[in-house]
Amino acid sequence: MTPSYQALLGLSVGDAFGAQFFVPANRPALIHRQLPPAPWPWTDDTEMACSVYACWTGRGALDQAELTRSFAERHDFDRGYGPAANRLLRLIREGGDARALAAGLFDGQGSFGNGAAMRVAPLGAAFAADPAAVVGPATVSAVITHTHPQGVAGAVAVAVAAAYAVRARTERTDPAAFLTAVRRLTPPGAVHAGIGEAIELLGEPDHRTAAQVLGNGSRTSAADTVPFALWAAARNPADFEAALWETVSAGGDVDTTAAIVGGIVAARTGSAGIPAAWLAATEPLPGWARTGSAGSGGPER
Repeated sequence: MTPSYQALLGLSVGDAFGAQFFVPANRPALIHRQLPPAPWPWTDDTEMACSVYACWTGRGALDQAELTRSFAERHDFDRGYGPAANRLLRLIREGGDARALAAGLFDGQGSFGNGAAMRVAPLGAAFAADPAAVVGPATVSAVITHTHPQGVAGAVAVAVAAAYAVRARTERTDPAAFLTAVRRLTPPGAVHAGIGEAIELLGEPDHRTAAQVLGNGSRTSAADTVPFALWAAARNPADFEAALWETVSAGGDVDTTAAIVGGIVAARTGSAGIPAAWLAATEPLPGWARTGSAGSGGPER
């Protein structure tokens, strides 16, 4: 099992786990850290990450046109996509110009949301030998839907973090050095600055305080999501369970923050680090993703 696939598994478990806390009946479980009842369906975070993984694995490179088609053809409205993404992917599927549609979002500034960051950890995990080399492919994967520089920066930061997480299997590093390395390769702007704040907050014992400063994804922007997710992953690099509980306890866009954290931590621990009960509760990945073939066709469960 490759690090990329292990990151995809961790991402899907984090996504599915976090999504359970949008269900009011499950929220009291956060207080006592009790697992919500199974099954745990995953969301758009995992569906899009599967396309990233399958397209990369099928070629050993990332073809933007192929990934665009996979996003559009695999798009399942019921997976919880945001309104802008739903419309964008529908129009691409109907023959619209993908680049023009993405660039025209939000009055022409492009999306600076967290959607490109939530799906990219499996790609990053393939670049442990040279984390800097993932910046280009991560950018390619992002601009299909997120053309704003900070939407791209969020994806780059998460991809680089996943690459360094795989390296940490054999190279010891402390949380500050880990985040400093990620920040070094993250483009300038709000995400980069947020990672700097995350480094300063590594000694903060209360995740709620960290989330208040860094954001918890409640504004669904990359800058409001990625720094906190990286903070949580850096503090718990080899403890999937602790990292995910700390993440979801901060509230906000919990499926996305947990997907990012799950992908990064699993890149470090491998699938053996994901609790068996959590894996069993999570909806299995689709067959086309497990075989690494993006293929074509509609949503498949």
